[in-house]
Amino acid sequence: MPIIEIKNLTKDYGYGRGIFGVDISIEKGEVFGFVGTNGGGKTTTIRHLMGFLKQQSGTATINGLDCWKDSAEIKKHVGYIPGEIAFPDAPTGTEFLKRQAELLGLKDMSYAEELIKKLQLDPTANLKRMSKGMKQKTAIVAALMADPEILILDEPTTGLDPLMRAEFVEILNEEKKKGKTIFMSSHMFEEVENTCDKVALIKDGKIIDVKRTDEIKHNKEKVFKIEFNSKEDYDKFIKESCINFEGEKFDFVNKKEDKNQVTINIHDESINILTKTLKNYDIRFFTEIKYTLEKYFNSLY
Repeated sequence: MPIIEIKNLTKDYGYGRGIFGVDISIEKGEVFGFVGTNGGGKTTTIRHLMGFLKQQSGTATINGLDCWKDSAEIKKHVGYIPGEIAFPDAPTGTEFLKRQAELLGLKDMSYAEELIKKLQLDPTANLKRMSKGMKQKTAIVAALMADPEILILDEPTTGLDPLMRAEFVEILNEEKKKGKTIFMSSHMFEEVENTCDKVALIKDGKIIDVKRTDEIKHNKEKVFKIEFNSKEDYDKFIKESCINFEGEKFDFVNKKEDKNQVTINIHDESINILTKTLKNYDIRFFTEIKYTLEKYFNSLY
C-alpha cells in the first residue's frame, strides 16, 4: 500500500481556481517532487494532506489514514514545512524549538543541534525579527528534528541563499538514505532533479504528467553542439551529412554560421553514425547538451 495516496482529489474555489481530479501515489522510501507555476495547486494539495482543508470529492490518505478525519494522528508521524511560515508568539527561535520538542515528546535535541549547525542558524535571535531565510531555517529544523518517517515540504528552500539551498539538498539526501518518504513541492527544477525519484507537474489544478527523474536524465533523444574549425567544414556538414543511406538529414536545432556551430537532435541509436561522420571533419569541440527536468516540463507547457 502506498504511504501517501491521493485519488481524484477536488477542491473548486470557482473561476478555474483549485485542484481538479488530482491523483498521486507515493511509495515508502520514495522522494516525490511536485512542480508547477504559482497558483497551480501545489499548496492546496499539500494542505489537504495535512488536514487543513476538506476536499469536495476524492480522498487523501497517509499510512492508510484519512487526512481529514485522522489529521491529529497523522501529524504525529509527519514533519511539515508550510509554504507560508507564521510562527506562534515565542521570544526566540530556541524557545520555539523547545516548545515544539515538548509537543512532539522529543527529549534528545542532538539532531536539532546538528541541523542548526549545518544551516548556520542562530536560534537565539528574536523570532519575529528574523529574516525570511532565518525563519525558513528554523522551520526546517522544527520539521526534521524529531526524525519523522514522512516529510511533507511546501517550497522548503524559499528565502535560502544558494549555499544554504545546496546544504538543504544534502540534508534531504541524508533523509532519503534513512528511508524517509518525502513529498516536496518546489519551483526549483534543479533542486527537484537532484533529490527526487519521481516528479509530478501540476498546471491549473490538474496533473499534466508524472515522470521518473532518471527517465528524463537518460532520455534517448540527445542534443549535441558541434563547432568546426573552418567555414568550409561547417558548410559541408550542413549540406552533405546524412544519418543513413536513405538520405535522412540530421535534425538541426540551431545553426550559428558566424561561429561555425550547429546544434542537432539525435536518437541514441544514431550516435555512432554521427561520430563516424565527424571523423571526416576538423572539429573544435563536440559536446552533449544535457536534457533537464526544466526542459522536459517546459516542453509540456
